Amino acid sequence: MSGSQGEGDPGQEWMALAGLGVSFEEFGEGADALIAGGPPPDGGVAAIARAPMIVDTDIGGDPDDTVALVVAARRVPELALVITSDEYGGERARFLRYLLDLVGRPEVKVVAGSDLGNSRLYFVDGLFPPDMAKQDTDVVSAVAEVCAAAPGRVRWVGMGPLSNLATVYAERPDLIPQLVVTQMGGAILYRDPSRAEHNFRVDPEAAIRMLPVLEPWRPTFVVSDVTFNPAMEITPDTTIYRCWTAPDAPRWAGILRAHSDRWMQRYPGSMQHDGLTLAAALFWPGIRFVRERVALDPLARMSRSDNGTEITMSISADYGAFMSWLDTALHGPL
Repeated sequence: MSGSQGEGDPGQEWMALAGLGVSFEEFGEGADALIAGGPPPDGGVAAIARAPMIVDTDIGGDPDDTVALVVAARRVPELALVITSDEYGGERARFLRYLLDLVGRPEVKVVAGSDLGNSRLYFVDGLFPPDMAKQDTDVVSAVAEVCAAAPGRVRWVGMGPLSNLATVYAERPDLIPQLVVTQMGGAILYRDPSRAEHNFRVDPEAAIRMLPVLEPWRPTFVVSDVTFNPAMEITPDTTIYRCWTAPDAPRWAGILRAHSDRWMQRYPGSMQHDGLTLAAALFWPGIRFVRERVALDPLARMSRSDNGTEITMSISADYGAFMSWLDTALHGPL
């Protein structure tokens, strides 16, 4: 992904097999063994796996963001910055600051990002102290600070619309080549053909603008075709949820439970779209990808197109293995 590795580099080979496994079926069991072993200790892939991470999230709506942010806080020591998108008057950022503090990551900077005027998907009112301070709003300066301190690439994990990424591009286009972008969003066969997938739909202009901009750096899109699956849905009957009800559960688990309970008053459960996206950014090998050319129409609906933008796109996942990974990431020892 860094574009600096030569032919035969073991890191490049691992990324090809892990990211494009379906295209490498001729390697058979040998490919599966290499993927399972994770990225090699040296080379570009390992460097990216240790790179600073920026998460861009519309936390406070579907609790999958909240789950993914707890995992990132617990399992990604390089987590440096979290930006909120689809803001609600800065409230998403205040909730996020409280959550990160509970998980023991007070040093991770929080910035309140784009506000799209959406008040519908907000379920965390009152789940954080009323005196929690407002967070900084200078997205571009915060991203620039992380990039300036990094010796190489910086991981960008998008869990919301592409609004903040578009803002960075508009003000500091020189930062975009440094970002290794893994984005939840888009769908080839969305369940409602009349509209785009949610993260693209809430800011279609940003998605349409940024897709071709990112192409030279091979962005990875974890699409709704793969993430919208009840096999990775958290409900009150799942092991993960039951862990949040234990008498000795940490305080952040109580927040996850309360957030999920509010969400499930309206919806049957929470599919872990953003947890799977985080797993992809962490090179978890249970997701299969292909390189695909896609185009977006004026509504930001995605389709395959021979003349479109080339992206790395998810096509399948091992859902059972993912839910086990997620359970361990949330509740296993550090």
